[in-house]
Amino acid sequence: LFPLIPPSVEFNYYIFILYSQVLKAKNFSHWKGEQQMYKLDIGWPKAPEYFTGQTFCVAVDSLHGLVYVGQRGDNVPKVLVFSEEGYFLHSWNDTVEMPHGIFVWNTATGSSVWLTDVGTGKYGHTVKQYSPLGKLLQVLGTPGNAGSSLIPLQFDQPADIFVEETGEVYVVDGDGGMNNRLLKLSDDYKELWLTGTNGSGIGQFKIPHSVTVDAFGRVWVADRGNKRIQVFDKVTGEWLGSWNGCFSEDGPYSVRFTADYKYLIVAQLNINRLAILAAPPVGSIGDCAIVHSVQLADETKPHLVDVDMRSGAVYVAEIGAQQVQKYVPL
Repeated sequence: LFPLIPPSVEFNYYIFILYSQVLKAKNFSHWKGEQQMYKLDIGWPKAPEYFTGQTFCVAVDSLHGLVYVGQRGDNVPKVLVFSEEGYFLHSWNDTVEMPHGIFVWNTATGSSVWLTDVGTGKYGHTVKQYSPLGKLLQVLGTPGNAGSSLIPLQFDQPADIFVEETGEVYVVDGDGGMNNRLLKLSDDYKELWLTGTNGSGIGQFKIPHSVTVDAFGRVWVADRGNKRIQVFDKVTGEWLGSWNGCFSEDGPYSVRFTADYKYLIVAQLNINRLAILAAPPVGSIGDCAIVHSVQLADETKPHLVDVDMRSGAVYVAEIGAQQVQKYVPL
């Protein structure tokens, strides 16, 4: 139609508006909401060629400025360690079969790395604690044997772990195996409480996939197969509520809080999205409200995320893209 319109002030105005809309779409098309909360750090990592397998999980050591990445594949290092600036530091591979979830635990005396292993070989069906350099310190579960026993402790494809400063441990078990449960263990790894069976009722799970604890005494679980998040009291294990309304398109794969505990970051693998939900500080859980979302590229497949509780940066382990990306708050 443009050739039919003679050059004029009005024509130039239309062109300006069109050009502005193109620029807007180019720069902000992957964001929903009224404002941008994060931006991609295109310089992280400095050497992405170190990602040689499928990146399933990521954990941030906020105290020491380190980022741990768990990846799978034949003849690849299973755990990669980067600085928060993106420099590759080292890797380790011993006694790790198929990493699924990973978590850094800092105490007054040191730090360690906890990892869930869903492999079916001699190291699998376990939750393991390592030194920052990869020395095996502790094994929970019965290596190589799937099960539901508590004495001795057994897992079947444990999906994720969260460890409090006290040393108390939360495990969601499992990633498609016989178990669909949430366990809380004492600092000497004895059962404090357990909840969950296979199902869609209150307190039941279908693939409990990720777990985190907020600053108000609540445990949040990504109940992936039921397309909801369930919330429990961390002391008693009592069910407090669930969020169903935000996950009709795809279930939640990962749950992590922002540093101020105002928002919950949720990965949705099948629709390649990060959802940022408002978190209730106290009182009723209510239902969820997505404040913003980040639409990732097709086939990125974000699996698990972690948040740097010092800088606020969000790290996303992407199975499809076989990389970890870093988003920094604005």
